[in-house]
Order: sequence, then C-alpha cells, then structure tokens
Amino acid sequence: MPTERAVNPVAGGNLLADQAYEELKGAVLANRLQPGDSLSVPALAAQMGISRSPVREAVQRLIHDGLATHVAHRGAVVATVDVEDVRQLYVVREVMEGLAARLATERLDATKVAELRALLEDHERVVASGENEKLHIEMDMAYHRLIREVAGNVHLTAALDTIQGKAHLALHSLWRSPDAPRLALEEHRRIFEAMTAGDTDAAERAAREHVRRLRIRLSQAIASGPEPGSGSAPVRAVP
Repeated sequence: MPTERAVNPVAGGNLLADQAYEELKGAVLANRLQPGDSLSVPALAAQMGISRSPVREAVQRLIHDGLATHVAHRGAVVATVDVEDVRQLYVVREVMEGLAARLATERLDATKVAELRALLEDHERVVASGENEKLHIEMDMAYHRLIREVAGNVHLTAALDTIQGKAHLALHSLWRSPDAPRLALEEHRRIFEAMTAGDTDAAERAAREHVRRLRIRLSQAIASGPEPGSGSAPVRAVP
C-alpha cells in the first residue's frame, strides 16, 4: 500500500460500496494503486473516511473483475498481469471491439457523432500538449466506452468493461513510447471516419486493427522494460 494517499474521501450516501468501488477502480486504472500494492481494508477505509464494510465489498468486486487478487498471508492486492494473459485479453478484445464498432455504426445518430468528434478533438489537444499518460489512458477508455454505449448491447458492454479494465492495467507500459498516443489517435480517427460513412464492415476492420496494433505496441513496450526513473510498475509474468 503506498504511503501517500492513493484514494480520495468518499461522500456519505446509500451506495457507499458503489462509491468505494468506483474510487478504488479509478485508482487502480490510473496507476495510483500499482500491481502488487496491498488493498488493506482498514487503511483504505481510513483514507476514504468510511466504515470497513463497504470497502470490503468494493475490494471483493475488484477481485471479481480481475483487477485484484487474494494472496495468502497478505490479503487482497492489486492484480499483477501476466504477460501472456495480457496478449490473450487483447486477442479477445480485438474481436469484441470490432463488433461494438459495427453495431454502433448501425445506430449512430447526429448527437453521438458530435460526442465522438468532441472526444477526438479533446484527445488531439492532449496529444499536442504532451500531457501525461493518465490523460491518454482516460481519453482512450472514454472513446471506446462511448462506442459501446452507442452499440447498445448490454451484454457486450459488460464483457468489454471487464476485459478493458484488466487490460488497462498494462497500458502504463504502453504510453512510455512517445509515438503511442499519436498512433492511437490516428486509429481512433479511422474508426470514426468509417462509422460516420455508415460502412459497418470498414468500422469493424478499423476497430479490430486498432486493438491489434495496441497489442503489438504493448508487447514491444513490455519487452523493452520500464524506463529508468519512470516510476511505472512493470507488467511481469507470474510463476
């Protein structure tokens, strides 16, 4: 468990477990809680200013999502993603994101076109400004999340949310490459262009190609290891 605050206080309400879960999940995906970090219920409850019960429930949900695991004599810890597991996740994600883009193209309307365009424009500003990896990851997740929303298939969305959450544990390795954010943005644009043209086949191909290229770049980033002094937690194989 990091010594500095990794999670923020949670406001009171009837759904404390949901709020605690969202805060913890956000901390994991933003790398504030890194692979191998302890998810001590008493410590997290103290940081969030709530009782232990909702935090305990939230940690169990992270374990169910594959974002945390239980280790003997240590308790719950943030999951350390196996390299081969990451590759397999991206193979599955490639097919499912392609399907999401196809379905979204069939349901796309002017309002959603404007929302997707706004996300792309925001991402362009982030890339141009050279902002940190956290923003790149947030923009990437938001773009794919909106496509799933437009696709309108709750089962596909639920499956992809779980896969993307676990897969994103590894993305802090990917964004070390200075070209990765620009390449991802270009690939997002290709998906958008195919969707707005109403070409379901091209949209599916563009989405699948994007995830396939992400998988290749991620494998290259993992193989190169963390940059000295980067502070990034490596993705490592688990015996």
